Amino acid sequence: MKPSIVVRLLAMCVGLCFAQATLAAEPVSTPTPPGKGRAAEDKEQLGRRLQSVETLIEKSSAAKQIEASPNPDAVARRDKARALRRQAVEAFEAQDYGKSTSLLDEAAKTLFEGVRLAAPEQVTQEKKRRDFDSRMESVKALLSAQKRIGTEKHLDAKEGEISRKIEGLMQQANALAAANKLDEARSTLDQALLMAKTAIGGLREGDTLVRSLNFATKEEEYHYETDRNDTHKMLVKVLLEEKLGASGISPMTQKFLDQAANLRTMAEAQAKKGDYEGGIKMLEDSTKELIRAIRSAGIFIPG
Repeated sequence: MKPSIVVRLLAMCVGLCFAQATLAAEPVSTPTPPGKGRAAEDKEQLGRRLQSVETLIEKSSAAKQIEASPNPDAVARRDKARALRRQAVEAFEAQDYGKSTSLLDEAAKTLFEGVRLAAPEQVTQEKKRRDFDSRMESVKALLSAQKRIGTEKHLDAKEGEISRKIEGLMQQANALAAANKLDEARSTLDQALLMAKTAIGGLREGDTLVRSLNFATKEEEYHYETDRNDTHKMLVKVLLEEKLGASGISPMTQKFLDQAANLRTMAEAQAKKGDYEGGIKMLEDSTKELIRAIRSAGIFIPG
């Protein structure tokens, strides 16, 4: 795969910064006549930089990116970069090398600003792709854990249905990502992630998983149950809103949700008093009400 334009620009920037640092090692505060020694080296090096920046502005892939952009602000930045370079040439010819260096730095910086304006969507899409790939790896890991725990607890048939639903969502997400519909792909993948987390949370209620989760204190267990409750609340939002849509939530489902909210409030009050054991029990009951709410809408989840 060829390096992206952003990577190439960064490489150019590094080179320009290195040249700047070299020139800045012994700043020149007054015009320096050509001659031997350090001054002559600065002049020679600065002359090469003038050529490099001209190439950057006129012939580089960055310049071509701006030329192809419909964004007038990006084009304006390039024009400004050209003007700054012309001023740098004039300062160079006047032997004011310090001013010439400063103007070249500003010219390069201005061109990079133009590139960012010319291709914001490309940068955003690359980030969305990285985020999607990272989230997909998380879902794969959770799915693997869910299958393993289900096998350990001899719930292969029951958990197999959940696994297939998760895998189906992952396939949909991959298809959307392949079509470059990354926002939709991420949304679908989030559903798979929540379903996998919820499935693992439901399996916790048996002895096998409890033994694998050795909480050091009741407070630690309370925070775990808080996270599990939050996960189910997110699942309610994602699954119920998608399934019910404009039809709205039924009175029965709303009753379960209200009971869950009340229990969560009571659990938090218990925890504030230091009664984490009581808070854990109320959080577990709150989560059960959320599960009932989801099931009442015709969506099966374990728990």
